[in-house]
Amino acid sequence: MGKELSDMTLEELWELFPIFLVEHDGTWRQQYEEIEGRLAKLLSDCSVEKISHIGSTAADGIWAKDIVDVMVELSTQAELEKAAEKLEHSGFTMMSDEGERISLNLGYTKDGFAEKVYHVHLRLVGDNDELYFRDYLNAHLQTAREYEALKLRLWKEFEHDRNAYTEAKTEFIKDVTAKARQEYAGRY
Repeated sequence: MGKELSDMTLEELWELFPIFLVEHDGTWRQQYEEIEGRLAKLLSDCSVEKISHIGSTAADGIWAKDIVDVMVELSTQAELEKAAEKLEHSGFTMMSDEGERISLNLGYTKDGFAEKVYHVHLRLVGDNDELYFRDYLNAHLQTAREYEALKLRLWKEFEHDRNAYTEAKTEFIKDVTAKARQEYAGRY
């Protein structure tokens, strides 16, 4: 029997949960719909304003980590904290708490990834750059392909360093999000 996740070092966690990319999978939308329904039920007494599919699995046709990202926008800080607590009591694991941004996951086990893996990002209403980024990738195939190429290039270099992988994509994401906010001003 292996160590509990809470007893592992960051390096052990990165080894157990490496960066891996797969071709676009048509079941990601269905997985999102399943978790959206579950989240809506679990958080029915919280002030959820919107639940959205974000991340590369929400971008049509590009390679992505086989992890469905979901953003839940809530009305107040108190509701954000309440939602996080409810999710933790329902089997989700806290990944990070940066005050107005809380991330949890589901599907990480001491034996590795489960069949379905989710990252749930709790945010206050309006903190939703990921929606603009997603929409821009879906509307601009060339940009989506450039993002895919960047991720494929970074994959092996940072396979066991999730923070470095994320950081190496940050400038590209910020640039595209700025274009998207300009093109889709006031959409969300």
